[in-house]
Amino acid sequence: MVAEPFSQKKPQVSMLEVNSINSFYAKAHILEDLSFSVGGGEVVSLLGRNGAGKTTTMKSIMQLVRPKSGSVHFLGHDITGQPAHRIARMGLGYVPEERRIFTDLTILENLEVGRQPAREGVIEWSVDILFELFPNLKERRDNRGKELSGGEQQMLTIARTLMGNPKLLLLDEPSEGIAPVIVEQMAETILKLKKEGLSVLISEQNLHFAKIVADRAIIIEGGTSKFDGTFEELESKPEVRDTYLSV
Repeated sequence: MVAEPFSQKKPQVSMLEVNSINSFYAKAHILEDLSFSVGGGEVVSLLGRNGAGKTTTMKSIMQLVRPKSGSVHFLGHDITGQPAHRIARMGLGYVPEERRIFTDLTILENLEVGRQPAREGVIEWSVDILFELFPNLKERRDNRGKELSGGEQQMLTIARTLMGNPKLLLLDEPSEGIAPVIVEQMAETILKLKKEGLSVLISEQNLHFAKIVADRAIIIEGGTSKFDGTFEELESKPEVRDTYLSV
């Protein structure tokens, strides 16, 4: 069970607004007039095949890839063109697909790297609370990053990001390339975060995983939005699912 300090009401304010962004890699037009929003306490899954533009969307929100046009607003502030470290300090946490842990540091040392001051209105994450959430990490707290499995590294990356006390968490392909048992643990973790009112945007190819954890789905293909709605609405439109999600 997760420690008691978790309990608080879900916030209702709008967290993230992506407004008609166009992002490029060199001359390749990856995102085309992409728009969507994430509400307070909402878990949204960004779905699409490999190459649809999901990771570029995440990087564009963090301004690691800067949109050529359009805007991104976080907590009502225009963060377009801001440096990524400043955006992170505002409370936008990013867990990249590549994980990027410090392989020569222990789990505890990796967590300390991510520490930021407490933020008003959100959980103040501590090592003890994170070890309640990720018992696998607690058991290996003194192990170095390079000694962990891929799934454990993914957990560590999420835990390190939570040490920054984010108001919204971006998760890029959290279930990709990890063992099924770890995928189940990952789903349970995201559901706990959702219960505590943390807003989460997840990039996923795994529809089953997304349906378990998310409130709403956004399907992108060719860098544009093809569907934005609940999973019940998606189920009622099998032609959309088959066109944009089937292999």
